[in-house]
Amino acid sequence: MKQLAETARKIHEMEIRGAGKIARTAAAELRDYAFRLRTHDIIEFNEKMRIAAELLVSMRPTAVSLPNAVRAVKRYKGGTVEDARRSIKELADGFIAGSENAIKRIGDIGSKRVRDGDTIMTHCNSAAAISIMAAAYAQGKDIRVINTESRPRMQGHLTTRQLDVLGIKTSLIVDSAVRYFMKEVDIVIMGADAVTANGSVINKIGTSQVALSAKESRKNVIIAAETYKFSPRTILGDLVDIEERDRGEVISPEKLSEFSNVTVKNPAFDVTPREYIDLICTEVGGFPPEMAYVIIKDFLGWGIEEMNSNGA
Repeated sequence: MKQLAETARKIHEMEIRGAGKIARTAAAELRDYAFRLRTHDIIEFNEKMRIAAELLVSMRPTAVSLPNAVRAVKRYKGGTVEDARRSIKELADGFIAGSENAIKRIGDIGSKRVRDGDTIMTHCNSAAAISIMAAAYAQGKDIRVINTESRPRMQGHLTTRQLDVLGIKTSLIVDSAVRYFMKEVDIVIMGADAVTANGSVINKIGTSQVALSAKESRKNVIIAAETYKFSPRTILGDLVDIEERDRGEVISPEKLSEFSNVTVKNPAFDVTPREYIDLICTEVGGFPPEMAYVIIKDFLGWGIEEMNSNGA
């Protein structure tokens, strides 16, 4: 249980971050936890796996990839503990491999939308979005990236470092400079933490203002998202919870104590309406946001009955 709790903490505290990495970590932790359990009672085993799954899911309520990964592993079968363990390993390893392959596929597909000489704007840190830029650059396309800091957690600094290692020319800007630089941009490429049934995208706070500025400037917006980031439960009318993070990420408690009438709000994500998005690029192809429902039903393959009976 100690290792499970430590993994959960790292996800919550964003030591492990990025929707894809969170999902793969959760799948791997459930797999490893299943083999660490010291019981031969399948009922007890199933109950402990359920508790572990609920703990992991609760760490990041907005990152739909997390419950989707957990749900994928929880579909295990087995009348004995050993059978259940083998099934969990197969499901977890399959999910992880599929996730890693999805990033490459998204890069291959999305790079076709990038032209030689393009200036790309991006926001936050998305392995899928970076994969598109990396693939375009590897094809010999002369591209430049304008990248935001993504305050308050500064995930944009991670993106800047990764692009620099690839050799891609990058300009780092503060989030409030997005509209100022949009005139230099040819295309916007960003990731997603969740995609709803109506095609709206939940991503790092500030994504919607980048997309709005792009729409105003008639610049195309591509969202790079693996299919497991689509939210099945939104078909049932559920809303994606927007995570409110600690105010200490914005201002230190000592500094805040100097004020008498000030509160701090720190939402981690916002919602970008589908009207601002031109294409959602997944590992199974590029689709208009209006087709999100099809992705959920046909590619995730979870029926209404399963979603109703599985809360994770």
